[in-house]
Formats: sequence, C-alpha cells, structure tokens
Amino acid sequence: MTVFEKITALLDEHQADYRVVEHDAIGQTDVISEIRGNALNQAAKAMLLEVTMPEGADSRYLLAIVPGDCKINFKSAARAIGGKKSSFATPEMAQALTQCVMGAVPPFSFDERLALRVDARLQEVGTLWFNAGALEKSIALAVADYFHIVGEHCCAEIATPMAITA
Repeated sequence: MTVFEKITALLDEHQADYRVVEHDAIGQTDVISEIRGNALNQAAKAMLLEVTMPEGADSRYLLAIVPGDCKINFKSAARAIGGKKSSFATPEMAQALTQCVMGAVPPFSFDERLALRVDARLQEVGTLWFNAGALEKSIALAVADYFHIVGEHCCAEIATPMAITA
C-alpha cells in the first residue's frame, strides 16, 4: 500500500471531509500553494527531525508539521517530545521513516518510531493543504477532521513566523 493509499484509507475510515488535487510534481511549499490556490499559512510543511534526548538516551525522530509561512523552531520542537535539541534528520533516514521523497511527506506518521507534533497555528486555518505521499498529489482536509484523527496531544508551539523582506 502506498503512502497516498494509507492516507486516503485513514481519512475514509474517519469519514473526514477532504478532496484530492492532482498537479505538477512540485515540492516547494510556496510554489505549490500558489498552484493549488491555498493561503501559505494553510500549507502543512512536514520536516523530519532527529532529537537529542537528555542523559545519554537514544535519539528520537520527530515529524514536525508547521504552517507554510513559518519555519521550525528546533529547540521548541525538541522540547515538545522531552528532548534537548534537534536538527534535520538525514534525507536517507527521512525517506526510510516516511516512505516518501522529500517534499511529499504528509502530516501523518505511519511509523511507530516517528513522533508527530503539529504547530498550534494550524488549528485555525480551516482547511489544511498538504502533499499526500507523492509530489503530484495534494489533499485539502478540514482541519477539525485532521486534529480529530491525530489528536490534540500532538499540538505544540514549534514554529516561528518567517520575516517578510521587501
């Protein structure tokens, strides 16, 4: 089963309000948001982080979901799962844990080794837009349905708005 099929099966199981949009294979949040016609803050950017845990415990992996108009706050993301600091995981580890190419990672974890945290700003966007396991497929999902599926415990303050330069 592909990641796209896992996502749609999960959404169907929960009777979620969503639609699939097919488009050119683009992995850039700002470009694809313009093509899809969604506001940048409605785009769910997924980043895979390696988190250093306290007192010599093994590192953990975190799938951090932030709005498209924000950047990840590495320290806050680490703290959200009890860690000290975080950095991007290697592309190889990211692909192994998500079964997706970079840019196509959805805001769902299908691997028990991958914790999920979602920036709280996304609770207010109405419709969440994300690449759905493939660069050429996106899903528009009612944000209330998304949080019903992943749980409110996944919410954390893990993003910082990007400064706009003129």
